[in-house]
Amino acid sequence: MAPAWSPAWAAGPGLEERFFQQVRDHFSFETCGNETFPQRYLVSAKFWKKGFGPIFFYTGNEGDIWSFAQNSDFIFELAEEQQALVIFAEHRYYGKSLPFGLESTHLRKTGLLTVEQALADYAVLITELKQQYGAADCPVIAFGGSYGGMLSAYMRMKYPNIVAGALAASAPLLSVAGLGDPTQFFRDVTADFQKSSPGCVTAVRKAFQQIKDLCLSGAYSEISSKMATCNKISNKEDVYQLFGFARNAFTMMAMMDYPYKTDFMGHLPANPVKVGCEQILAHTDPIQGLAALVGVFYNSSGSAQCYNIYQLYQSCADPTGCGIGSDAKAWDYQVCTEINLTFNSNNVTDMFPEMPFTEAMREQYCQSKWHVRPRAHWLQTNFWGGDLKSASNIIFSNGDLDPWAGGGINSSFSPSLIALTIKGGAHHLDLRGHNPADPPSVTEVRRLEASIINGWVKSAGMGRAQEKRLAASAGRQL
Repeated sequence: MAPAWSPAWAAGPGLEERFFQQVRDHFSFETCGNETFPQRYLVSAKFWKKGFGPIFFYTGNEGDIWSFAQNSDFIFELAEEQQALVIFAEHRYYGKSLPFGLESTHLRKTGLLTVEQALADYAVLITELKQQYGAADCPVIAFGGSYGGMLSAYMRMKYPNIVAGALAASAPLLSVAGLGDPTQFFRDVTADFQKSSPGCVTAVRKAFQQIKDLCLSGAYSEISSKMATCNKISNKEDVYQLFGFARNAFTMMAMMDYPYKTDFMGHLPANPVKVGCEQILAHTDPIQGLAALVGVFYNSSGSAQCYNIYQLYQSCADPTGCGIGSDAKAWDYQVCTEINLTFNSNNVTDMFPEMPFTEAMREQYCQSKWHVRPRAHWLQTNFWGGDLKSASNIIFSNGDLDPWAGGGINSSFSPSLIALTIKGGAHHLDLRGHNPADPPSVTEVRRLEASIINGWVKSAGMGRAQEKRLAASAGRQL
């Protein structure tokens, strides 16, 4: 899900916002292949050892690039340590990087929104900026979290000539390629709440069951008043929307279950899962308790008098939520084409109402919304699915509290394809900056990541020096 807001102020030490005239279509030599659009990127040379230090390149994901820069302080901490140039590149069709301006997410303007085009953008941008900065011999390390983590891994796989290594944090490479278990995601969200407080899951199940019973007896006004909806619930469709709206709050709280207050994808308190469980358990009426629990995500300020369930949550082709606004539309298109997220809740292995989302349902939705047909197996073909053993120099990190971890790479393939697990870590916690409330495991994982990345940088530097020596001696022999 993409953040729906964008801070106007600079995040991270010395970041400057710039634009690069990027090719609209890298894979055509006609029409769009000759046109450009302004791609936004952020750059900081504050810690860079000019001409020698590495380049740390964040492969932007589904949102405004400032929000990722503001929540990835580990990259700056590491840049200071390793004297790196830092670049955060915005993904095409998100934030201000719009190939067709404000019409970019209109029908028939979305065709150039693909993973392949985004990776080509990054490859072209890196090549150009290395030239601009006189950094031809500086190794590039890609960083990314979630979908951005997938992109950083893909960059190393597709463009190993450009990227020397990648940190893919919380990257669900398997589930997006259609290789996961469709029940896994909401089962793991449930497990997070179960771990926090066993009584919590029982109370949640009870609340959803009571709403179902009220729905069957036609007592819609009681549902409306107890769940504090702005508009009266008046039919089964409204109840289904209410279920999606509520389930989304649990998803976001599980993903962002950080040990301190955050403002990443909404404003959340420290340990939001624990806070949410305390809310529902403090109420004698389970439905009113559920309304209070979802308020931890939807009403963090405490000032909302009611929930506008159709405005706060918009269902889309991603059952974990697309967010709202134009970034949400772009993501909806991506999960209708290459990225598979056919997760469902079933009320057996999870605590949520039964909400199926099959391949057929996805196809029907995508055909009617975007006039496209998803390619269920394309990512397996194009980005190798789970068969990654011929890749190298990628770290796959996952937190054991993160519901996305179950669809990621959780065991190492080789000494240079390394899986790291963060005990007590939520969604890409390792990319966030040091915090006194951090669990010890994330401190250790960051230390390991720093050491591995330093090794990649050194060996890339040595490889370059050797290439130059060989070229020089070959020149002498001629």
